Amino acid sequence: MRLNAYYAAVFLVSALPAGAVELHHIEVRRGTDGLDRVPVTITNAAGAPLACHIDLAHWYSAAPTPVAPGATASIELWRDPSTAAYSLLNDKRENMAVETLWCGFARDAYGTRSQIVLDRSAGPSSSRAVTCGEEAGRLRCR
Repeated sequence: MRLNAYYAAVFLVSALPAGAVELHHIEVRRGTDGLDRVPVTITNAAGAPLACHIDLAHWYSAAPTPVAPGATASIELWRDPSTAAYSLLNDKRENMAVETLWCGFARDAYGTRSQIVLDRSAGPSSSRAVTCGEEAGRLRCR
């Protein structure tokens, strides 16, 4: 009998937090209607391969293709002119909110990273060309 009382108490305690959770439907924006295309071109002027990363909202990230020395890579981003928010489209064409874009040397991307600043005041049909080179053992993108 004592064991049943224990299990009943455990059940009641574990069920309490579930009653406080309120679920809401979240509308996920799809496609590019109403968004401005903002391609970001990254040129590797350093002597080593680069790894670029896009940090997305809610702890997601994306890693576009590596950029070899002397090569250029293009990342297609989309900007909402009403909020100045940048998005990357996933494979379902859902808008994934971009928090930061950065590149680093592939051997230690995070330790050598350089953030690429996204212009929140950019207008329609804007683009961003960035050249990344080595400076004092770190990557510098401008």
